[in-house]
Amino acid sequence: MIKTLHRTMKILVTGAAGFVGRNLVENLKNIRDGKNRTRPGIKIEDVYEYDIKNTAEDLDRFCTDCGFVFNLAGVNRPKDVSEFKKGNFGFAEQLLNTLKKHGNKAPVMLSSSIQASLAGRFGTSEYGISKKAGEELFFEYEAETGAPVLVYRFPNLVGKWVRPNYNSAVGTFCNNIANDLPITVNDPSVELELLFIDDLIEEMFDALEGHPHRCEYPAAGEDGFDGLTPKWCENGRYCAAPVTHKATLGYIVECLHTFHDQPQTLLMPAIAPGSFEKKLYSMYLSYLPKSKAAFDLKMNCDDRGSFTELLKTADHGQFSVNISKPGVTKGQHWHNSKWEFFIVVSGRGLIQERKIGTDEVMEFEVSGEKIQAVHMLPGYTHNIINLSETEDLVTLMWANEIFDPGHPDTFYEPVK
Repeated sequence: MIKTLHRTMKILVTGAAGFVGRNLVENLKNIRDGKNRTRPGIKIEDVYEYDIKNTAEDLDRFCTDCGFVFNLAGVNRPKDVSEFKKGNFGFAEQLLNTLKKHGNKAPVMLSSSIQASLAGRFGTSEYGISKKAGEELFFEYEAETGAPVLVYRFPNLVGKWVRPNYNSAVGTFCNNIANDLPITVNDPSVELELLFIDDLIEEMFDALEGHPHRCEYPAAGEDGFDGLTPKWCENGRYCAAPVTHKATLGYIVECLHTFHDQPQTLLMPAIAPGSFEKKLYSMYLSYLPKSKAAFDLKMNCDDRGSFTELLKTADHGQFSVNISKPGVTKGQHWHNSKWEFFIVVSGRGLIQERKIGTDEVMEFEVSGEKIQAVHMLPGYTHNIINLSETEDLVTLMWANEIFDPGHPDTFYEPVK
């Protein structure tokens, strides 16, 4: 068992220039530098970054005093299958021998793959066979030295900085759709299990704190398991990240096209906290070229000012911005069931509302100097007046529903 950390340590990350390595290193630095304070139990003095450009002397120096090792180094797309063993077994052996040389019994995490289960379609995978050999090497090291070992079998890893056109179909789809390049989907019904990088990082922090999620991988057919699904247990031989998502290639591509079209539709799909869609959208945005990082909005302009729709949501209405020229009155209409918020962010104005069928008028003086949200009540005709003779009045508006020109629910009637 790994005890919760209370001491400052130096952390070694091998494969530090890779996809997982880059994300992990930068997030470890955030903790080291006090930028991330969500993990007060983790105290980091230094982060040792080791990759293919480093020397054996570097590795030897790092292994003398590191207090935790994340071994992310490996090969997954070699020119020759013989490189699998060299990259996924040979370096692991070198790392462990160097730790033993210095009598360093720091916990060691191994980034393995679900392919190491050799279950189902992975039964003849050369990559899986090499990863399985690496796992056994680590377990032997643990038995010999007593150093804690955490062997993680990861499914498809995705998130920002995944290299497209390499070993991630999702990364390729994100990159190509963001850059208006073609994609090929041979079978949209194929389902992938995806582990997003931010969820992986949180599990790595859990490991550092001494409470990794442990599991076993029951053989296919055993208690209904398929050989690929973890069975959570406190003293399991393996470790796994508890939060993954399953989605078909067809659904992934459908989502990505929706994200791609957002500058034209202004529609933001539902992105519930922790949802697959929220994480995929974040990943997609990381591939946008500079030419798409900003886009024009349609300003509806006349002599009174302008009105611009900003954002529409699938189930929470839409946002707009209204600019009124000095002395201009806008609105003078009412709704049956639609309601709105008017939020003046610059200038000085007057909002008036009158319940239909009555003479009583409610008035609200509003200003960018004191930002307030004012309800436009259903059944009340309302307006907004720019009280300034020289400055524009800028109002952020939210409506509870997307405007439907076929059913606008908007009826002209002056407040006074």
